[in-house]
Amino acid sequence: MQDLPGLSDLLDPLPDEIGALARDLIGLVGGMPGLTGKVMSGWRSVNFRHARAGHVCAVFPYADRVSLYFEHGRVLADPEGLLMGEELKKGRFLRLYPGASIPEAAIYVLVSEAIALFA
Repeated sequence: MQDLPGLSDLLDPLPDEIGALARDLIGLVGGMPGLTGKVMSGWRSVNFRHARAGHVCAVFPYADRVSLYFEHGRVLADPEGLLMGEELKKGRFLRLYPGASIPEAAIYVLVSEAIALFA
């Protein structure tokens, strides 16, 4: 995925390893068919939309981690137990930390399911 307008402004103040992890995750999600990403500076996130499914997910970089938030995460199957946020009414998220591998296959399945359920 090409550098999104405002992405450097969002990531440059963060530690290098967080910026790299966020870019990798944004590239993974942004490379999925039908999704478009947009930096939301007020939310400090990169939000991903699908033409029919609407807002699907968002990447939130923090000083020590990167979270992938699913707008309708409560209804997603999560056989690997990656999603957190049981206290949330509809969303769920997974946390990624520098040095850990990104569970690409699981993320692909979660994003694909989120699109399929609401498209």
